[in-house]
Amino acid sequence: MCVRVGRRRRPDVDAIRPPTRVVGLGEARAIRASANVEDVLVAYGLGSCVAICLWDATAKVAGMAHVVLPGADPAGKPNARFARSALPELVAVMQAEGAGRDPRRYVARLTGGAQVLALRGSGSAPRVGEQNARAVQDALVEAGVSIQALDLGGSRGRSVWFDPREEGQIRVRAIGSTDRYL
Repeated sequence: MCVRVGRRRRPDVDAIRPPTRVVGLGEARAIRASANVEDVLVAYGLGSCVAICLWDATAKVAGMAHVVLPGADPAGKPNARFARSALPELVAVMQAEGAGRDPRRYVARLTGGAQVLALRGSGSAPRVGEQNARAVQDALVEAGVSIQALDLGGSRGRSVWFDPREEGQIRVRAIGSTDRYL
């Protein structure tokens, strides 16, 4: 049963839309697939940010990190805000849900990393989306995580949904387009 505080339940809409666990800027979340859990991980409005979606097929655990910046955490700690520090935090939250310890058993799907702001003039500005995408891919390769699908770059923001009942597949919707499954 779905209970929503402060809003009248609309069976016509709520019955077809599973509950979501929003993964905000710099956050990492994980959920395990089970018969009584209908939650879906979602990151809305990815521009230059990159969503790392990890799947542990053996444990049926889905994890998502919403990476904001291309570097590493200044304190050297696991931190989903930074591309070079996101994987350790994401693995930790996945392990709390029952995922395995070895990140090499995970598969990754990535989306985001767009250049959503049009820059004018002769100056060059850092392309944060490209930097985020590259740094995330490098971190995954270094950890031995297989990257199965990419939807990176371009000039349009995206939203991504990760339902652990869909065996690691993610649904991506770019602004102005239809859903794609990766």
